Amino acid sequence: MSATTLAVTDAIRAYLFDVNVREPPLLTRLREETQRLPSGGMQISPEQGRFMAFLTELLGVRRYLEVGVFTGYSSLSVALAMPPDGRIVACDRSDEWTQVARRYWKEAGVSEKVELKLGFALDTLDQLLESGARGSFDFVFIDADKESALEYYERALQLLRPGGLFAFDNALWAGRVADPKENEPSTLGVRALNQRASNDPRVSASLVPIGDGLLLATKR
Repeated sequence: MSATTLAVTDAIRAYLFDVNVREPPLLTRLREETQRLPSGGMQISPEQGRFMAFLTELLGVRRYLEVGVFTGYSSLSVALAMPPDGRIVACDRSDEWTQVARRYWKEAGVSEKVELKLGFALDTLDQLLESGARGSFDFVFIDADKESALEYYERALQLLRPGGLFAFDNALWAGRVADPKENEPSTLGVRALNQRASNDPRVSASLVPIGDGLLLATKR
C-alpha cells in the first residue's frame, strides 16, 4: 500500500508500456506518424489509449462520442475494442488532421463504425440533442478546447445514458490547475469543470493521474 501516488519516471513509464499497453502495430504507426507533426504533442499517450480501450471492453460500449479527434489515436483505440455493432460519432474542426484518422480507420477496417462530423463541436452536440440522441451514448470522451469545458460537460450529460461514462482529457493541465497564479481562460475552464464534477450530485467522479490527467464521471 501507499499513501501517495507514485511519481512516474521515464523508467516506470517504459515498464508500464512493456507490460500493460500491448499496442497493436497499426496504433504504433499512427502514434509515430503523429509525433512527427508540429502539433504531435496533442496526441494522448499509449497507456491512456490502452486504458480507454479497457474501459470500453469493461462497460460493453456500443455507442461512443468523441469531441476532439486529432489524428485518431483515441477513436481507433476505442473502435478496436468495440463489438462489431459498435458505433462512433467523432467531432473535430480539422479536415487536415482527420484525414490521417480516416486513413487509419480504413486500414483497421473500422470506418463503417465511425461517423465523422466536421465543424464546431458545440453545434454538433446541440444537433445530436435536437435529433433525439439524448441518453443514447455509453461513453463520451472530450479532448477539445478547455475554455468550453463546462459547456461540453453539460451537453455530454444529456447525451449519456444513466450509468454511462464521461471522460475529459488534460484534467491536470500540466499542473496549472493546482497553481493559483495560473488564471488564463483554458486553466479556469479545466479548474471549473473539475470542481463542478466533484460536487455534482448527477455523477460519481474521479480524477485519475494518467497522461495529463483524466477526469472520469459516471452518470447516475
